[in-house]
Order: sequence, then structure tokens, then C-alpha cells
Amino acid sequence: MTPRQKRMVTVVAILAGVGIATTFALKAFNQNLLYYYSPTQISAGEAPTGRTFRVGGLVQNNSMKREPGSMEIAFVLTDFQKEIPVSYTGVLPDLFREGQGVIVRGKLDGNRFVAEEVLAKHDENYMPPRSRTA
Repeated sequence: MTPRQKRMVTVVAILAGVGIATTFALKAFNQNLLYYYSPTQISAGEAPTGRTFRVGGLVQNNSMKREPGSMEIAFVLTDFQKEIPVSYTGVLPDLFREGQGVIVRGKLDGNRFVAEEVLAKHDENYMPPRSRTA
């Protein structure tokens, strides 16, 4: 091989390596993205099935159902246009209550959203509870 051919093989190998690394990086980035949807978008069929995403809205009044002694809770999330039933098993945040804004992360199972994580939102006037040791 001539020196010129060696340089061309090296350049092609480097470009191929960079291309493969970029492909892997973009694929990993795309798999780790968490898209956000509203109940209206989910009802319209815009949300993916079989993929984790986030849903935000308000917990509808009188929609929370929990068996005594159970960690499982069911509630309805609304954006005042559409509603979606949500089920969650685990410890809820302290700020979680009916009429409160929440964001849930999980997957769609038919017409029900199965949450893996529940995050309660607070308004700009939030004050943490006072310590009793003062």
C-alpha cells in the first residue's frame, strides 16, 4: 500500500468510528427522553403505547380510592377537558391531595395510566412546615 492509500484507510476508519459512536449516542439519548403529555393529548391518541412518559394535571375531586392498609391508590387526573384514570403503588408525596397539581411518570395500559412515580406540584406561595424543635 502506498502512503496515500494508508491515509485514506485511516480517514475512512475514523469517520466510520465517529459515525457509529454518534448513532449509539443518539439512540441512547432518544431512549432516555421522557415526553410530557396532557390527558387531552392521551385521549387523542398522541401518547406512545409501551413507552414511559409523563402526564400532568389536577387530581379530580372525589376520585381517590384506596383500600385501607394498602399501598395501592387509584385516582383520576384531569386537565378540565379530558380525564385519565391513574393507578399507583407506593408512598405518595406529602403535598398530594385532591385538587392539587401532579405529574406522574409511567406507562399507558389500555385506557388506564400505571404510574411508577408521582410528583406533587406546589404554587409559588409554598412554605415548608415549621420545625417543632424551635
